[in-house]
Amino acid sequence: MNTLSIVLVACAAIVFGCVGPDPGAAPDTIVDTALVPDPNLETSLAISRSAQHARASPFETALPGSNGRSCATCHPIGAHTALSIADAEARFAANPRDPLFHPLDADDPSAATPTYAHVRKGLIRVVLPLPANMDVIDLAGNVVTPASRQIEVWRGVPTVENTAITGPYQLDGRAASLEAQAQAAITSHSQGPTVSSNTLDRIARFQRAQFSSARAAFVAAMLAIGVPRDRIPVPERAMPLSRQERRGRDVFELACAQCHGGATGTQIINRSVHDGLFFALGSDGNIIYDAVPGQEPTPRLVPHASEFLNIGIGLLSGYGQMGLLPMFNDDIQLPRYRFRFYTDATRRQQVTDLPPVPVTASGDPNDLNPALNELGAPITGPSLAVQTFSTDPGRAAITGDPLDFEAFDVPQLRGIAHTAPYFHDNNSGTLRDVVDLYSRFMLQFPPIGLPPVNPPEQPELPPESLTVAQKQDLLAFLERL
Repeated sequence: MNTLSIVLVACAAIVFGCVGPDPGAAPDTIVDTALVPDPNLETSLAISRSAQHARASPFETALPGSNGRSCATCHPIGAHTALSIADAEARFAANPRDPLFHPLDADDPSAATPTYAHVRKGLIRVVLPLPANMDVIDLAGNVVTPASRQIEVWRGVPTVENTAITGPYQLDGRAASLEAQAQAAITSHSQGPTVSSNTLDRIARFQRAQFSSARAAFVAAMLAIGVPRDRIPVPERAMPLSRQERRGRDVFELACAQCHGGATGTQIINRSVHDGLFFALGSDGNIIYDAVPGQEPTPRLVPHASEFLNIGIGLLSGYGQMGLLPMFNDDIQLPRYRFRFYTDATRRQQVTDLPPVPVTASGDPNDLNPALNELGAPITGPSLAVQTFSTDPGRAAITGDPLDFEAFDVPQLRGIAHTAPYFHDNNSGTLRDVVDLYSRFMLQFPPIGLPPVNPPEQPELPPESLTVAQKQDLLAFLERL
């Protein structure tokens, strides 16, 4: 057992030993009487981080042969290792030659004076090789795959906190380990060489030592000593909370924990939600519906083992690009792709095209009302709405599987208050934006069971699944999470 594991186990022992009310709790605080972390645990973790930090200089130091970027260039220490808009803007104002602003990630790398608008929005260019069974196509269906067979997407910089309890890594899961993730970043973003396994191990050890809270460290400690994740207590159920935060935790359990569940916060507990998001598609990319006598036509579902989900975030980003929906990233240009999937690398037998060519009620491709098929079912692709293009194919660019189109990982949410902006492409600037988005567009998904029965906050907005009070309570809990 390594030093970090020993420290984590000791921390877990402290957690298990702490029962009873918090003597420093505010008068309106309700305290559960089990598994309440002790303040000493935070001190232990600080000592652990300091020890790891002393051995983890490769995380903060640009490696020989690189372009001057270190891991900490994009994952700044002291800022929860996430790239915030405020940090990016401040660094650009202070020094436009900061390694963060390398032409590699400029909006136009060949421009005489790059603007770095994307980087200042917290986005980094990611270059991905197309799977052998995919092509890029235009709206007419012509193959327009670049000769390099690579595509470029823009993605936010996630925190490395709590990576000891998550994985695989990257938003599309393309890195199986932190060591693989580190080497890929060194190659792609620092333009550095292949480094020694010892260096990669030191970087990974540093990342595994970063936690957003004692609660996250407790879960890591349990995993480190081999406790099955389904048997690890969820520490948030024992947090000392104010009355509002406790109400917010109830909303979280109702609306969020179905997918962000379990002790790790990454388990899709409600398997109906998972299973209800993978549809049989025709060769045109539209969902196949089945006719049930006396009932509305139902989309044909197909089994899929992946834990990466398409919850419509890419669709909403596309609407932002078209000026149809205000989004935090709508002032920067994102790619506009369509893809063809084939049975194999010969690329001779087509499976489907995604997103499908829009078939709208009016015939206008910008109309958000889909036409209906002969069964009376909406003619849409897997995002369940009219979609002209994709800004990022997500997991499908790794697997070549159309069922993974625009699917991304289900992240743990501990420390989320410190890691704005949100989602894979930073399309939501604040935590309030995220809660509003879920309440207005996502929680109405039938397996979640929260229909939009509450009036909108403003007349021009859609009805909501959560009340104003529920959203405020949920935000209070997420701020503590």
